[in-house]
Amino acid sequence: MSNYSFSPLALTQVLPFLPLSQAVVDYQVARRDDPGLIDELLANPRTEILLVCGGDVAVPRGQGEIAKRQSVKLRAALLPASYLRDFIVTARKKANLCVIFLGTRDSVPYLALSVPVKSTADLPPDSLLSQVRSRFDWVDLRDFAPRTSALEAGLATSGVTVAGWQASQRYCPQCGAAVEPTNAGWAQRCTNPDHAAILFPRIEPAVITSVVDRDDRLLLQHNYAWKHPKLLSVSAGFVEAGESLEHAVRRETMEEVGIQLGDVTYMGSQPWPFQRSLMVAFKARALTTDIHVDGVEVERAQWMSREEFMRALADEEFELPTKAAVARYQIQEWFGQDLG
Repeated sequence: MSNYSFSPLALTQVLPFLPLSQAVVDYQVARRDDPGLIDELLANPRTEILLVCGGDVAVPRGQGEIAKRQSVKLRAALLPASYLRDFIVTARKKANLCVIFLGTRDSVPYLALSVPVKSTADLPPDSLLSQVRSRFDWVDLRDFAPRTSALEAGLATSGVTVAGWQASQRYCPQCGAAVEPTNAGWAQRCTNPDHAAILFPRIEPAVITSVVDRDDRLLLQHNYAWKHPKLLSVSAGFVEAGESLEHAVRRETMEEVGIQLGDVTYMGSQPWPFQRSLMVAFKARALTTDIHVDGVEVERAQWMSREEFMRALADEEFELPTKAAVARYQIQEWFGQDLG
């Protein structure tokens, strides 16, 4: 059994901090196929349980109101397993609740309980599940991860990601039969006895690129799909089937803004569970500077020097990506200082 833990941050040189890449637990992957693991951990007095619901994480009452403040520190409402053990044992059979083994840290095992977004007909309205919903505040992972400890950010990212996949895939994509959680929540088993396949989450890789020209100006753009009209960010897009990451970087930038790229350098990566993506960050040098937006995905784009960037930001002419987004840290890396 593995007895080590490490942070992937140690492997990320250019972008030393990414909020959703802070896993510091020992995943203990080899234990996941033990069918009695969840029951064993529920009986362990040291086990703590993280509550997730959709893309949200449970926090103590009152923290939800301050979750978006710049300097606030958040913490998860981690519950002792003894508080939820009897309920989980019963509810897992009745309502197919998903419990996920997240790993251990300093001999403390961590589980995630996926709280259904809607009430389940298999449980009474006054059940412990309903009390859990109303007892805590719920904060979006994108607001929670940048404002908490590395341990809790990593736990929440894994919990939200795996629980979201379990909730979105309820039937076998091959035969259409119902599925049930297995492998300590990290997989699904098809209930069709003639099929009985073990299914694992599928991750969709996406590239995100900060493009600079020979004068070290940064290329920023606004996409039609973004809700905030002032939001500016860097180029991004999904990797196509049969395509390398580097090819996707060059293709997306050419398609969206008509810029040809030279050198492409890896910067880091982080999961983005909205929905189940892996964002792989690059920095690229532009060989051309004439912008030609596609008019389909990208509405506008522009080159900015640091002086232009600082002035426009101070005048609130545009908004930065959220603190959870890798794009924000790519922009900070180019700018040379923390943007708050």
